[in-house]
Amino acid sequence: MDNNILLLIGRRLKDIRIQKKIKLIELAIKAKISKGLLSQIENNRTIPSLPVLIQIINALEVDYSGFFKEIENQSSAPLIYRKKEDYSRIEKEDAVGFEYFSILTENVGNVSFQFNILELKPDAQRDKVTTDGYTYLLMLQGEVKYILGENSYILREGDSLFFNGTIPHVPHNYANTTAKMFVLYILSAT
Repeated sequence: MDNNILLLIGRRLKDIRIQKKIKLIELAIKAKISKGLLSQIENNRTIPSLPVLIQIINALEVDYSGFFKEIENQSSAPLIYRKKEDYSRIEKEDAVGFEYFSILTENVGNVSFQFNILELKPDAQRDKVTTDGYTYLLMLQGEVKYILGENSYILREGDSLFFNGTIPHVPHNYANTTAKMFVLYILSAT
C-alpha cells in the first residue's frame, strides 16, 4: 500500500463519520476501540493496524472497495496548490479554543508530513497529548507558553520548536488575542 494512502485513511474515516452524522464516541463504541484511539487515527496522529481499520470500516457500514478507491483517487497528485480558503478545518482531541486547519498531508519515501495551521483562541485549553513522530512549530502570530514534558517555553512570532511528539505537550495562550502557529508533524510511514 502506498504510504500516502496510509495518511489519507484517517481523513477518509472522519469524513464518512461526519457525513453519516455519527459522533466520535458512538463510532468508537461500535468499532470496539477507545475514543482516544479513534481520535488519533482520524487526526493522523497514529496509523491503525489492519484489524482496527477493518473494525472501523465495518462500524461505519461502508464498502471496502469504495473506501479504498476514494483514497487511491486522492493519493496520486504530483503537484498540489492550495489557497487559504481551501484549507480544511479538522477537529482534534477534546479542546476548547483550538482550531486546526489542514494544509497538506504528503509523504516522501517512508516519511509522512502533515502541514497544519493552529489557531489558539485566548485561554484555549486542552490536556497534554502525544503524537507518534516528531513535531515542528513556527509561531506566526501572538505568544504562547508551550509545555513540553516538565519544561515550558515562551514562543513569540518567528520562534520555533522541534521535538519528539511522544513527549506529552500542550500550548497555552494566556494573551487576549488569537495566536497562530504553523505545525508540521513528521511521522514514519513504515
